[in-house]
Amino acid sequence: MPSQNTPLPTPGDLATARFHVLAEASPGLLPRLLQPLAKRDLTPDAFHAIREGALLRVEFTLHAMPAEMLHLVAGNLGQVIGVAAVQMHHDGDTVMLAA
Repeated sequence: MPSQNTPLPTPGDLATARFHVLAEASPGLLPRLLQPLAKRDLTPDAFHAIREGALLRVEFTLHAMPAEMLHLVAGNLGQVIGVAAVQMHHDGDTVMLAA
């Protein structure tokens, strides 16, 4: 439950969000990571992926994402098969999600 000092996002609020995902490297991983954005008609402004041995580290940024979708997208990313961890950065806050 949000604290009394944290305002709830209202429909129409836009936020800049950066997502960091650590996952097992597999051929179908990248399209599966983009799917939670695509089904909400969102396109990342920046996307970077780098393989580190058996893992893939992926970062993507959206500069005008509807604030009410932040936690939905982060939760969907954590449900992607092979994802080990998700971090979401927005408005100076960092939220870590275990997959």
